[in-house]
Amino acid sequence: MTTVLVIGGAAPKESGFVRDICERAMDQFLARNVTVILTDTKENLAAAPELVARAADSHELDFADAAACVNWATTFARHTPVHAVVGFREYAAVSVAEVAAALGLPGNPPEAVRRVRTKDECREFLRQHGVRQPELALCATEREAVDFLAAHGPEVVVKPRRGSSSEGVRRVSDPTAMAAAFGEALDAEGLVLVEEFVHGAEFSVEGLFEAGAPHVLTVTQKHLAPGGFVEIGHVMPAPLPGAVEAEVRATVIRALGILGLGRGHFHVECWVTDSGVVLGEVHARQPGDWLHSMLEWIHPGLELYGRWLDDLLGVPAATALPQRPARGAAARFLAPPSGVVRAVHGWAELSAHPSLLAASCALSPGSAVRPVSSNLDRHGAVVVGTGDAATAESLAAQLLTGLRIDVTA
Repeated sequence: MTTVLVIGGAAPKESGFVRDICERAMDQFLARNVTVILTDTKENLAAAPELVARAADSHELDFADAAACVNWATTFARHTPVHAVVGFREYAAVSVAEVAAALGLPGNPPEAVRRVRTKDECREFLRQHGVRQPELALCATEREAVDFLAAHGPEVVVKPRRGSSSEGVRRVSDPTAMAAAFGEALDAEGLVLVEEFVHGAEFSVEGLFEAGAPHVLTVTQKHLAPGGFVEIGHVMPAPLPGAVEAEVRATVIRALGILGLGRGHFHVECWVTDSGVVLGEVHARQPGDWLHSMLEWIHPGLELYGRWLDDLLGVPAATALPQRPARGAAARFLAPPSGVVRAVHGWAELSAHPSLLAASCALSPGSAVRPVSSNLDRHGAVVVGTGDAATAESLAAQLLTGLRIDVTA
């Protein structure tokens, strides 16, 4: 029997797209008649009894602790042979790579994944190989960050070196605001990453490796909250001129090769500026924010997780990966003004729409609406799939407009 070890494969239903990823992967793995060994934290396993019941076995494991994962997996593999190792979370990527390497199984090189997870190291490595990146500085003091602002302003981006979901990321133009941003981004090593602010439209590139080669599945357009980095909407495929999209795809594929990645999913951010493509952050995982469901919609029949497993197991693909989307999809996120919710109107009508791929609203009368400072602070999502991207974008906006959330300041 083929055994698949999933590192960090459980999540509570309230986690939205994270739980959906876990469920889709479980469905696609079990459809291939494999044995699934599910690991995650005690809390996540307890919150996902349905997933635990479907797995052949489950074990408590901190997916973010690579050393602990390797120790546990090597012990487990002495009595139960493991044939593939997978994981879905940003903070599990290093553990997955380390475990696969320790067991002699296909996976991304651990050193490549560690480099990608550390933003400044990834940027400098790509820059050394001729890939255009924002200017940056790793700062140990607020004074160093202010000096970088003076040299590369009028505004800069202050962020943690290894964060995700835009947590702790701030746009700073006033030196007096640097102290607060610096303190929020400070890591355990006492360092903060400060980058040049790139002016341009923001996109991400979603794809999957197969037989060691990267295949771009689509380019996604991003809508950001005014003045910040919180993503309030996505559209796929992005409405880009052919030549610009070709440059985006080529830049990402080149960067992935330079970084030495060759297995699983990839999600790479970039900007299209007046002077060309500037690469953003690179992630050795599938995208978040329901983009996985949008990808499977725009490419009918595509199984993001089953296809990944087939590649790890050396199962020949029956069909080629799709190159161009056949349909369109869009997402919009709920970010009402701060205050206390008095009433929510229109949810029943919205949630019954036949084009919905996913919909959630965490607000009800009495809910406190907090300021949205990262992607984790958003209060729900509306995700739709239609025949083309323009229709999907229009529909998502329309559905969100029909949802009225009355808030008392």
